[in-house]
Amino acid sequence: MKNKEFQDRLVALQERYEKLINRNNERAEIGNGIFNRFKYPVLTSEHTPLHWKYDLNPMTNPFLMERIGVNAVFNAGAIKFNGKYVMVARVEGNDRKSFFGIAESPNGIDKFEFWNRPISIPESDVTDANIYDMRLIEHEDGWIYGVFCTERRKTDVPPSDTSSAVAQCGIVRTKDLVEWERLEDLTTSSSQQRNVVLHPEFVNGKYAFYTRPQDGFIDPGSGGGIAFGLSEKINPAIVVDQKVVDSRIYHTINEAKNGLGPGPIKTEKGWLHLAHGVRNTAAGLRYVLYLFMTDLQDLSKIIHKPGGYFMAPEGDERVGDVSNVLFSSGWISDDDGSVYIYYASSDSRMHVATSTIERLCDYVINTPEDKFSSKESVLSINALIDANELYLDEKNEAVNDSIKVPAGEFVSSKE
Repeated sequence: MKNKEFQDRLVALQERYEKLINRNNERAEIGNGIFNRFKYPVLTSEHTPLHWKYDLNPMTNPFLMERIGVNAVFNAGAIKFNGKYVMVARVEGNDRKSFFGIAESPNGIDKFEFWNRPISIPESDVTDANIYDMRLIEHEDGWIYGVFCTERRKTDVPPSDTSSAVAQCGIVRTKDLVEWERLEDLTTSSSQQRNVVLHPEFVNGKYAFYTRPQDGFIDPGSGGGIAFGLSEKINPAIVVDQKVVDSRIYHTINEAKNGLGPGPIKTEKGWLHLAHGVRNTAAGLRYVLYLFMTDLQDLSKIIHKPGGYFMAPEGDERVGDVSNVLFSSGWISDDDGSVYIYYASSDSRMHVATSTIERLCDYVINTPEDKFSSKESVLSINALIDANELYLDEKNEAVNDSIKVPAGEFVSSKE
């Protein structure tokens, strides 16, 4: 009897899994013209393979219990690889430990399925207590790099302190996404580093990094925002000077913290950057996404930055382990100009939004910048209203002129 119960339960689990990974995604309701959201998350804890979680042997697991739980799948890096849309996702177990799993899709918006095994990341000389939030960078040196956060317990605290941690940037590289080589951790002048991104091209023959210098594990302290620096080598990668590119600013979407998301996309107009900004609210921290553009030659110079957020959590996206959060560490720029933006909501699941290079450049270049006061915000709105009224008046005048009958002529209603 137990064997039948086992088989019935296994069949039900398999059917549910197959239905989930084969579900067609649907474009959400009309959006803002900048990007399109999709109805269903593209990766969740339920997308992880059954054989990661269940002992499928009825002799050793007669009740078909879940032996290893998966709590969430989020904060994925992304890359187009061998014609497939690939995410390296942060998979968090019920034990709070995170690891990386690779999922691929034939079209970038649905049918994401994890590879057979999670990635075995080699360790450095110091054990990683936790690893997460990998950015994937296809560098011009021929390697695919993964830069991620490695978290370790802080050693100079009393035994009673079981939460103080140190975050640094771990670096791995690969050619096939299967075999990964661990390099030395990034060295900077900051005591802690998170949200580090490697630039995809050499800069004056050097490796370029976007960093987020901070004093504490959570609080940036004297850290000024998103910074930029160069390293002579990739192993070891050492950034001595960190120039702040995008600062934290009072009463903005990135007042508390900000950090770069995925690697930038090169366009004819400049380098497109996707970042997250954090502000404090009565309900806690709120994470949103924003865009900016840097100069093609001077990567530390912002040439366009729209005011406000590009994307914020909506509906079910606001609910999860860490609520009211959007975070992105991966996007894919396709050959046809399409852009697939992979973002996590509330540290729980992965979503996709689609746009194009043309739309994103239009948005970044032509959206008013933040002028840092309510008065200036109203002035921007009124300027738009004035421009619309002028356009509509001119349009109506042109229509009226086109239907005027020349003087002295009469048009019969019978004609």
